[in-house]
Amino acid sequence: MTTRIIGTGSCPGDHKVSNGDLAEIVETSHEWIFTRTGIQNRHLSTELGTSGMAARAAELACEDAKIKPEDLDLILLATSTPEYCFPNGACQVQEKLGAVNAAAFDISAACSGFVFALQTAGSFLASGTFRNILVIGADDLSKITDWSDRGTCVLFGDGAGAVVVQAEERGCFHGIMKADGRKAKVLLCPARSEGNFLTGKVPQMGYISMDGQEVFKFAVKKVPECINQLLSEQKTAKEEIRYYILHQANKRILEAVAKRLDEPVEKFPMNIGEYGNTSAASIPILLDEMNRQGKLKRGDKLVLAGFGGGLTWGAILLEW
Repeated sequence: MTTRIIGTGSCPGDHKVSNGDLAEIVETSHEWIFTRTGIQNRHLSTELGTSGMAARAAELACEDAKIKPEDLDLILLATSTPEYCFPNGACQVQEKLGAVNAAAFDISAACSGFVFALQTAGSFLASGTFRNILVIGADDLSKITDWSDRGTCVLFGDGAGAVVVQAEERGCFHGIMKADGRKAKVLLCPARSEGNFLTGKVPQMGYISMDGQEVFKFAVKKVPECINQLLSEQKTAKEEIRYYILHQANKRILEAVAKRLDEPVEKFPMNIGEYGNTSAASIPILLDEMNRQGKLKRGDKLVLAGFGGGLTWGAILLEW
């Protein structure tokens, strides 16, 4: 028994912000941002927030899958920016969709979150526990970004992407998940400052901090290693892979991974120029775009790979 994606949907933030717009609030320029990252625009959420974007992407995924929300058995939401400590964001999505029969919980693995959530869904399907699972990656990173820090604020955007998955007898689905908590401070966002009535401090939300060079070195080393391990375990040649759909963090990272795998960069689709780094949402947003543009054909073998805070990374080989 394997796992197949039967529907996709996405919802970027509702307000487009160009590099030129950012140059008006922080010392930067379009050229500085674009040459270092490949980013031209990003979409920020002004109204929907994490759960609203996630619910809209989920609605579209259910429509594409031709499945009713009440037929969903489980909702998995990969996010680093829930609106509440509790209820979890997946429960908010459940309520917005009317998916009254679905269990619902969140998964936190930063930019690797969607890959981790999809592998979790695959395990549930293989065990026969659930039949119809909604997997969402959604992040509202603008609310945890320091907009005076030009090293980070130029990178991130808001958005959500979703897929509906079912079990199927044919095809392939195999994944790898990895983590190294020793490198946690390389990419960090405190949940809130230490404060209570004893300290006299008011708890406040933290901001993203990142050692860009270390993140780059980590990604271009670990992602190709993980993909090579995945293909080796499944006895799959690189020539069989139609596309490598990677987390959209930085154009230079994607190009470096392609080079290390000795694969043409054309097999690495990118939309980072329009959306920036949307964390857990980046892979499912790209999947949805490619699906709706007719670029994915039945039987195509795809590799999905995520990497991010934790540090975490992982990859999935699947058949479309």
